Amino acid sequence: MKSRKTNFKVMLYVVGVLFLWFLIHIVIISIDGLNDNIGISDAAVVLGNKVELDGKPSKRLQGRLERALELYNKEHFKYIIVSGGTGKEGFDEAVVMKNYLVENGVPDEAVLLDQEGYNSFMTAQNTKTIMSEMDLNSITIISQYYHITRTKLTFRKAGFDKVYTAHAKYFELRDMYSLFREFFAYYKYLLM
Repeated sequence: MKSRKTNFKVMLYVVGVLFLWFLIHIVIISIDGLNDNIGISDAAVVLGNKVELDGKPSKRLQGRLERALELYNKEHFKYIIVSGGTGKEGFDEAVVMKNYLVENGVPDEAVLLDQEGYNSFMTAQNTKTIMSEMDLNSITIISQYYHITRTKLTFRKAGFDKVYTAHAKYFELRDMYSLFREFFAYYKYLLM
């Protein structure tokens, strides 16, 4: 009987510690993602997201693209790498993103395609290859705020020394789920 109580207390303690760790990590991810580190870089990379059935960027993706436009127009970088894959909707995210940027005034030659950016790891690797071929070094990552911490980790692991960040100014209720998911994704990428 006594050992059962002890086991329950230990289990309760462990669950409490894990929950506290989770909460602290979520707060750190949020603070880090919402506090942009904007500088002058060689290029920006906009991470892909859903394209709607009509072929237009989702509101989330449009938020990323608008942030890239804002910083490009302020001359924070010369090139924009758009990274994504073909989603279940059947559209190539990178092509849709490039078209959006070009339609909004970015010269065609300033938008570089990564059509194999199916996840953050692949985007970092592909971006490193593209930039190495062009002798570019520093990068600005543009994504949702909750995605910034893991993406910075991934790009540093890919060999980038100078990494700036900017978050999309688009928020939605779904961000709560994304924050929860990001906790586990961060540690998966940390161990890769």
